[in-house]
Amino acid sequence: PEREYPSMFEPVHGSAPDIAGKNIANPIAQICSGAMMLEHLGEAAAAKEIDRAVTKMLAEDGPKTPDLGGKASTAEVGEAVAAEVSLAQPTSLRL
Repeated sequence: PEREYPSMFEPVHGSAPDIAGKNIANPIAQICSGAMMLEHLGEAAAAKEIDRAVTKMLAEDGPKTPDLGGKASTAEVGEAVAAEVSLAQPTSLRL
């Protein structure tokens, strides 16, 4: 928080080599790690928008990977989050 030391942002789960290359890994933790990094870098609005998009997608009938009972691919979930973020009001994000 004090930004005095190097920071690292990553999901806490392992690399899951058993599902590597199958396009079935859940990307949500990695996406949220990116949001945490943006928050740390002072981009609170962008981080909040990503968190909002992830929360909305999970709460509604958005695509879900097999570990969440869905049939969507890693790419489909990532694309759904990106599409939701793109709906943000331009003034809410500083690009």
